[in-house]
Amino acid sequence: MTESYIDNFLNKLLPNLRIAVIGDVMVDRYVFGKVERISPEAPVPVNKVSHITSALGGAANVASNLANLECRVFLAGLMGTDEYGTVLQKLLTDAHIDGSGVISRTGHATTTKLRVLGSRQQMLRLDFEEITTLESDEEQMLLQWLQERIQDGLDGIIISDYGKGVLTDTVSSGVISIARKAGIPVLVDPKGTDWSKYNGADFVTPNMKEISDCIGYTVANAGGDVIEAAMKLHERYDFAHLMVTRSEKGITVIGKDGKVWSNPATAQEVFDVSGAGDTVAAAFLTSIAAKLSVRTSLQIANSAAGVVVAKVGTYPIHRSELLQLWHQWRPNRRWAPYESLSCREMAGKIRQWQQNGEIVVFTNGCFDILHRGHILYLQQAAMLGQHLVIGLNSDESVHRLKGEARPLVQQNDRAVLLSALACVDDVVIFNEDTPKELLAILRPDILVKGGDYKADEVIGREYVKRVEIISFEEGYSTTNIIDKITNMVRKGIL
Repeated sequence: MTESYIDNFLNKLLPNLRIAVIGDVMVDRYVFGKVERISPEAPVPVNKVSHITSALGGAANVASNLANLECRVFLAGLMGTDEYGTVLQKLLTDAHIDGSGVISRTGHATTTKLRVLGSRQQMLRLDFEEITTLESDEEQMLLQWLQERIQDGLDGIIISDYGKGVLTDTVSSGVISIARKAGIPVLVDPKGTDWSKYNGADFVTPNMKEISDCIGYTVANAGGDVIEAAMKLHERYDFAHLMVTRSEKGITVIGKDGKVWSNPATAQEVFDVSGAGDTVAAAFLTSIAAKLSVRTSLQIANSAAGVVVAKVGTYPIHRSELLQLWHQWRPNRRWAPYESLSCREMAGKIRQWQQNGEIVVFTNGCFDILHRGHILYLQQAAMLGQHLVIGLNSDESVHRLKGEARPLVQQNDRAVLLSALACVDDVVIFNEDTPKELLAILRPDILVKGGDYKADEVIGREYVKRVEIISFEEGYSTTNIIDKITNMVRKGIL
């Protein structure tokens, strides 16, 4: 079902979504060059400039991401009547973005960020800006503009706050109030230390620095610390969800009810994080607007971010790139009967894949009575690479770990069920209580564990390149299924 939902989203729903972006619009300028010597005038590098480009930045970059996803995009903000205001207007026109909500103020300096790059690495940034809040009549113009867009039909709203003055308390609370009355989801990319103006938002998406600034202390980039900080902010503010972008640790979503979704980072190489948060906002909000689940929306957003950080400069992801990613995720092999392989035979297959430059993901477990939680966990693990191998506990090891009554399903039957899943490449059965000896032979690239583990506590971590922790779907377990059946038998229902 997840496959058909994502196919439908990427091919049919996404190009028809209508999304409004409200926030601080900017122009991003890039000076590209090459550094080969030090200046004789001062101990600084000399950058021999090859070319200069301009791109949409800030809230306009969010709009650009949405436009490249082929949504219909409506943008509101503030710009000046200066040179860069003209550049901004042309960039919006070229990107097919409706900029009718961008207020033009005489004498105002259009916010511009100029980045100097040498050999694809950012060396220096120069900011040209004038931080000023909207006048009361401008606030009302913007809110009236939003009302008109909603009357024409909107599917979602992104508030992109860079602290430049557009998102006053009146505008922020007004936008959220209007959206809630219309039943339209709102995602906020926040700024500052007081987030009360975002009360009522469906999703607020801070990075690690922003959540630390707001809560008043440095939050460690570890799962438990992030969740604890998020729950404290949930007590302070009225958001449905906090979605924390955690750099190399990926993204974690924490609901007001305490429910947690996590997705690890996917980028293999990082050149520039400029605009990555904007990409996350665009990809996630469109997925939510299309009625995809939080878990699936998170996977799509995180994968999109993995694409843009591997590029230089502010880079809006294209729908074609998401489609390409999806075709990589979606298994294209025909179903084949389960073939029992020894650990040595499995190691040989893994070496062949790795020699072809393909990433091999490994996870392990008992998988006694396969259920929804298992499936979602395995699908998420499979998205981390090209091949997913499962280490399956034998009947004997399950008996030792789970008790005399387990397993309910014999090992070969469990292996057949798992190998029939489209996201699984191979299943290898092991008899030990832990997969340490198996991992010492297989040596995959990524080891995935589910639950509340810390990476440095995972058994077998020394045999892989990295460890990823994926949270289990709450409310699903083999034990719960067994308890439910037992209770039904006791009541005479079965």
